[in-house]
Amino acid sequence: MLHLRRFAQPSTLALTIMLGMYGSAWAQQPPPEIATESIQLDPAARKAPLPLDELRTFAEVLDRIKAAYVEPVDDKTLLENAIKGMLSNLDPHSAYLEPEAFAELQESTSGEFGGLGIEVGIEDGFIKVVSPIDDTPASKAGIEAGDLIVKIDGKPTKGMSMMDAVGMMRGKPGSDISLSLVREGGKPFSVKLTRAVIKVTSVKSQMLEPGYGYLRVTQFQINTGEEVGKALAKMRKENGKKLNGLVLDLRNNPGGVLQAAVEVSDHFLTDGLIVYTKGRIPNSELRFNADAADASEGVQLVVLINGGSASASEIVAGALQDQKRGVVMGTDSFGKGSVQTVLPLNNDRALKLTTALYYTPNGRSIQAQGIEPDITVTRAKLTREQAAEGVREADLAGHLGNGNGGPERPTMAPIASDSPRPQDDDYQLGQALNLLKGLNLTRGK
Repeated sequence: MLHLRRFAQPSTLALTIMLGMYGSAWAQQPPPEIATESIQLDPAARKAPLPLDELRTFAEVLDRIKAAYVEPVDDKTLLENAIKGMLSNLDPHSAYLEPEAFAELQESTSGEFGGLGIEVGIEDGFIKVVSPIDDTPASKAGIEAGDLIVKIDGKPTKGMSMMDAVGMMRGKPGSDISLSLVREGGKPFSVKLTRAVIKVTSVKSQMLEPGYGYLRVTQFQINTGEEVGKALAKMRKENGKKLNGLVLDLRNNPGGVLQAAVEVSDHFLTDGLIVYTKGRIPNSELRFNADAADASEGVQLVVLINGGSASASEIVAGALQDQKRGVVMGTDSFGKGSVQTVLPLNNDRALKLTTALYYTPNGRSIQAQGIEPDITVTRAKLTREQAAEGVREADLAGHLGNGNGGPERPTMAPIASDSPRPQDDDYQLGQALNLLKGLNLTRGK
C-alpha cells in the first residue's frame, strides 16, 4: 500500500531518495516524467563566487598531465577521473555513476540481478562485507558481515575504489571467482564462489509455534511494504486468530528504498512520526507519519538487529523503538544514517549524492552510531546435551495417583522432530521467542 501523500514535496524534487548500502545500493528508478527536472539548490550556494584560483590550478594540472604524462591521456578520461575524485572524497556513499553502474543501480530494485549477493563498503582502504544477502552464493559460502575482502581473484583490494570492486565481483552467471578474506583480525582465508543470477525475495514469513510468527525482511525494495502486509495477513489466517507475538528479523538487512521502510514501519504503528530527514536543500526536508491502519493488530513485537542491519532497517528499528511499539534485541546496528539522492545527468550517467541525514522520531541521528538494542543478545552456537536417563515418581511401582485426577507423567523418551524449527539453531531468535512468551505471561495472555 503506497502512501503517496507523504511525498507532497515541491515538484522540483527530480530524483528518488534511497538509503541503500555502498557497493550494491538499492534505488528506486526515477519516474520518467520527473527525471529531467532540476533539484532546488541552496540559494547561498547559487550566489557563491567561482573559486578562480582553484580553477586556474585545475586547468594548469590538466594541461601539465596532457603535456608531460608518460602516455597520452585524452580529455574525456581526465575529466571523468576528476569528477570521480570529487565524489569519492566526499563520503563513502556519494559516487559518479557511469552508464553501466547507473543501469545496475536501477536494476537492483527489481529483485533480480547478477553477482555474488554481497553488500560491501570500505574500511581502512579495504573492501568490507556489510551484509551477505540470504540464499545467495555469498551466504551459502559462509561469508559474514564484517569480513574484509583483501583480494579479488588474486588482486589486492587495498586502495581499490568501491565501483571497481563491485565491477570485479559482478559477472556472467556460472562464472567462478575467488575471494580472500580476513575475519576479526585472523589469518586470511580464501573462498571460491560461482556467480549467479541473484533473485531476491525481500520478505519471508512462517509460524514458529502456534500463536507466534516470524517475519524476515532481507532488504527494502519498492514492493516490500506490500509484501509485509500480505505476510502478516497470511500468518493470521494460518493461526486462525490474532497472533500472540511476532519476531521481526532485520539482521543483515543492508537497507534500501526509504518509502519501503516507511511502509513497513506503518504496518506496526497507528500514529506518530516514523522518520524525518534534514539537509541543505529545501527538498531534503521530509517528514513521514503513520496512519491509523494497523496491519499487525497490535501484536507483541520483538525486532532483531545486528551489525549488518543498516540504513532503512535502522529507520524501522529506530521508529518502533522510539514509539515503544516493540522490544529491539540483538547487537548494535551498522550506523548508516545518511540519505542518498540519485541525480540523472546527460548521456545515461548520474550522481549518487548524499543530501541529508535521517532522524528517528525522538530526534536521534544514528549516523556512525547505530541503533542500540534494548536487550543485547549476541550470536551464539547452540549445542544440545543428551537428556540424562532418570526415574520419576510416576515410574515407581505402587505410586499414588494424582489427588486432583490429573494425568500421570512418567519418564518419556525424547521425541524426534521431523521438521526442525528455525529457533532451535538460532540463539538470538530463540531468545526473542522466549521474550514474547514471557511478555504474554506477565500480561495475562
